[in-house]
Amino acid sequence: MGKRQNTVYIIDDDESVRKAFGRLLRSAHFDVETFSSPDEFLQATIERERACIIADIRMSGSTGFALMEKLAAQGVNLPVIVVSASDDEHIREHVRELGAVSFFRKPVDDQALLDAIWWAISRTEEDKC
Repeated sequence: MGKRQNTVYIIDDDESVRKAFGRLLRSAHFDVETFSSPDEFLQATIERERACIIADIRMSGSTGFALMEKLAAQGVNLPVIVVSASDDEHIREHVRELGAVSFFRKPVDDQALLDAIWWAISRTEEDKC
């Protein structure tokens, strides 16, 4: 089996959101893996090249904030795109402080999300040059 080209990890406790994002991203030819919690994701073996994460902020059991903090502590340098039904200045500021590359309020515009993913993945490739 060959190396994956582009992988997006979707982390959201809402199954319908995971399914909708998964369908959209597969139609755009991304490899997609979904997780119902940050803890489930952190226990998985993940591809770190040509990959990014889409994470919700508020999830049962944990938060997207905690996920980004744990990733940083573990030295995992994957771009994170945050999606949230909540949108206020405090959340947006905290997301930026934690290093998220994009923030979207649900519902998300499909094309804007796809553009953000391509941009995030291309940034990781440019960083290697």
